[in-house]
Amino acid sequence: MKPASFDYHRPDTVDDAVAVLAELGDDAKIIAGGQSLVPMLAMRLAYFDHLIDISRLGELQGIERRGSELWIGAGTTEAAVGADDHVRQAVPLLTLATPFVGHFQIRNRGTLGGSIAHADAAGEYPAVALTLDAVMEVRSPSGRRDIAAADFFAGVWETTMESDEILTGVRFPVWNGRSGFAVQEFARRHGDFAIAGALVAVSLDDDDRVSRCAIGLLGLGSTVTRATAAEAAVIGKPVGELVAEEVGRAAMTGLDDVPSDLQGSAAYRTKVGATMAARAWSQAVSKAVAGAGNA
Repeated sequence: MKPASFDYHRPDTVDDAVAVLAELGDDAKIIAGGQSLVPMLAMRLAYFDHLIDISRLGELQGIERRGSELWIGAGTTEAAVGADDHVRQAVPLLTLATPFVGHFQIRNRGTLGGSIAHADAAGEYPAVALTLDAVMEVRSPSGRRDIAAADFFAGVWETTMESDEILTGVRFPVWNGRSGFAVQEFARRHGDFAIAGALVAVSLDDDDRVSRCAIGLLGLGSTVTRATAAEAAVIGKPVGELVAEEVGRAAMTGLDDVPSDLQGSAAYRTKVGATMAARAWSQAVSKAVAGAGNA
């Protein structure tokens, strides 16, 4: 199938893009890499009278260390994120997650901002953003505002951005000290969306107690989510006394909208999710203990 006809706009600046979006309203859609939007248009799952192409806006591209955060422009390609040494050192979880994002052809065109704004419940970058408490920078005719990741993902392919707002960048906190990171997910084939997956970030103090922990889950609800019960359960505990399988089971606590579809029942996805969380926990802890948390 081919998409329905639309008018194509390619503004020269972010301000121009914001102005065009505000003028056209709900009839317009932002397109960057197009790796999610174009297939939806081609299959007539979505329709817009206007597409606003922001893929060539230099203002939306780049990676910068800014104090205790790493800023990544929304238009930065996933391939660039995965290959960048600053990302590898400052936000290893992004580097570890990138190979799970589709195939390399998709990563060459897809953008970090596009993935996060698409808000797929099985999306790796949305899961990283939520796990690490990233902050989304958005712009509208009213100016710029920040949205915490915990407040950003609202539902299936839905965010809390207003219709006249554009995602311009994302700020990721940098974890210091004895920290370890890991990503585990299960899919039928490499490049497919995960049936279930888990991301773990953990920090240890000098006594090998868990001082900080974040566990993100994907494919287990209508949005990416945090395993807050499991996180709270491990804080302050000696890491050697924590059993990975128990952490994995605890990570499934409170999930009330696990999907059931052709890929598997809700019970199956939950079982897979517990296993992925346990494996990710083991890997992250091993890296933290060894002081080798970087990807």
